[in-house]
This record gives sequence, C-alpha cells and structure tokens, in this order.
Amino acid sequence: MSELSSIPLMDLAAQHEPLRDSIRAAVDRVLDTQQFIMGPEVEQLETELAAYLEVEHVIGVSSGTDALLVALMALQLEPGDEVITSPFTFFATAGSIHRAGATAVFVDIRPDTFNIDIEQVEAAITPRTRAIMPVHIFGQCADMRGLEKIAKKHELRVIEDAAQAIGARHHGVRAGRLGDLGCFSFHPTKNLGAGGDAGLVTSQDGALAERVRLLRKHGAEQKYHHQLVGGNFRLDAIQAAILRAKLPALDGWNAARRQHAARYDELLAGWPIVTPRIREDNESVFQQYTVRIDGDDGGPQRRDALRAKLADLGVGSNIYYPTPLHLQPCFAHLGNVAGSLPEAERAAHSVLSLPVHPALGIEGVDEVVRRLRIALDSVD
Repeated sequence: MSELSSIPLMDLAAQHEPLRDSIRAAVDRVLDTQQFIMGPEVEQLETELAAYLEVEHVIGVSSGTDALLVALMALQLEPGDEVITSPFTFFATAGSIHRAGATAVFVDIRPDTFNIDIEQVEAAITPRTRAIMPVHIFGQCADMRGLEKIAKKHELRVIEDAAQAIGARHHGVRAGRLGDLGCFSFHPTKNLGAGGDAGLVTSQDGALAERVRLLRKHGAEQKYHHQLVGGNFRLDAIQAAILRAKLPALDGWNAARRQHAARYDELLAGWPIVTPRIREDNESVFQQYTVRIDGDDGGPQRRDALRAKLADLGVGSNIYYPTPLHLQPCFAHLGNVAGSLPEAERAAHSVLSLPVHPALGIEGVDEVVRRLRIALDSVD
C-alpha cells in the first residue's frame, strides 16, 4: 500500500465491487416485476435471514430506527412506563423509547466493553419499568445471560438493539434471538448494508412477532381494516433484493473484520492505547474497532488532536459517540447532569474508531498502525 494513499474509515465501493453484477441483477429483478413494496422479495429475504440468524420470526421493516420503534410499540407501552437502556449509543435507541410514549432510564456502561453495566440495571428498576433495551455496541453483544436473569426476576421484556451486531454471538447464540425482540439496521454502513434505509425485527415469540407484522402495515392484516394503530414501516423490495445479494458474503466480511481486529490487537499491544476487550463468551463482528485515547485531564483534547493528525496523514477515523444521550438537550427533562454516568462520559471523551472494514486487508491495518505511531508521537 502506498504511503501516500488515503485509508478511509470504510470503503463500500471496494467491498462491493465483487458483487456488482449480482446486486444489479437483483435490482433489475425487482424492476422487471414492478413489485416495489413488500411482496415475494421481502418474504424471501425474511426466510433467508431467519435461517442465518437461527431465529423463528423475522419481520423486515423500513429502517433500524423503525425496528426499535415498532418493537417498543408491540409491547403496548403507556405514558409513565420506563425502559432501561444505555446512554452510550446512537440517538435512535433512546429516541425510539420517547417516540413510543415511554421514558428512557439511562444506566452507565462498563469501561471495558462499552456495553450496559448489568450490575447497575437492577438498581434502576422501579414499579414503572416495563423493559430493558441493551445495545450490542460496536458489534459485541451485551451480557444477555445476566440481563435475562434480571428480566425474568422482575417480569420484564428485553429488546436487543442489535443494529451493529448482525452475525455476532453470545454463548454461541446469534444476536437477535437473545431477547424477546431483536432489532437490526441495514444502513449502508452496517456490516450488512442495503442501498438505503432498511431494518429487521426478530423474535422467538409468535404473538409478539404477529403484532409487529400488523404494526408495520398501519395495524391492518386486511387492507382498510385496522386492528391496531400502527405505522408505515414496510420494507422496500429493492432494498430486500440488494440485501439478498449481499447476505452470502456476510460471514466472510465479518471474518475479515475479526482478522483485522486481531492484527490491531497484536500491533498495538503495549501502546498507550486501550484496545477493545471482547468477552470470552462473545464473538464480535467488529462493526467498529474502537480504541480509547485517554487524556491527562479526562477531556477529549488528546484524542481530538490525534484524530486531526491521523486525518493529515490520510487515515479516516470517527468518534462514536461524542455526547452521551443522557446529556443531550432533548433529554434534559429527565434530570441527568454531567458526572451522573461517569463511564459513558469518559468513553465519549476518549473513544476513537479506526478502519476495520473488510476491504482493508492486513497490509492496510499495518499501514494504519504505522501512521498512528507517527500521529501519537506528534501529540505526546
């Protein structure tokens, strides 16, 4: 790899080039049928994803955000009901709880995995708690066995925010069948990405799955006859066709991400950087390879300076997420203040995601690390 070449955080063009013909054929297949919303293409995708995820029920929906929302709607939440979740995640997690009419209760994260700290979950349960929504952040499952015990004890539902974790496993079980409902995103930047927005809801519970199916079509099983007030959460057939063309490549893409992560771990050992910790009972799919760059003052200055230098050296990176959800202005009414969830706040100040995409290659990882050494020397 040329020293002068740029290394993007993700390279969808390179990743998808081998699939160009099959993706175009899939789109043409939909254009030929003129069946653009739902229909056999979506049904086939649901069948194929059910087999891949080893789950009984899958329901294709319009986006990962809508997957979260319709899953919450299926629980029939009422005003005042509470859903416990992580503050260190994409906005849709808590935004969907609010849109479903419930209240988000934020619990701090573990400093090693960035996942919700289950030791703090039980203390946050009140008589108003209805559900727990863990996030499988960066492609690694939360401690679902521990959460399952807590949920059973308190008769709570568990919704997996698995938007970043398709193909991940916890104790050998795929993400998406570890809770009552699982929610996936097929945003183009995800490990399995559509050509636009698309999502999926999974469940082993037939009654919950049927409710989600009704809700995604305005609550109507028969046209113009509405049992529920739902929404338009239908999946486009073109997106389903694109996903079907890409699905056979997913395991290979995930394996490449794991190989790249292992190489990073090897090369960065002993550096003043905290590399990701993957639990022994998990198999991550590394939607991101996220390191921690701690500053002496606890702030983001050192991390931000390093990122700027990496950009100068042609290496793409990103910060997921610079402001935790409990400190977002739209959730100020919940009463959280700076310092109330210290690990989430520390993560927001120190995390940096490096390129790990399937097209990167081991040579690309080596070059990222070489330039990262230069960047570190310039900020230390």
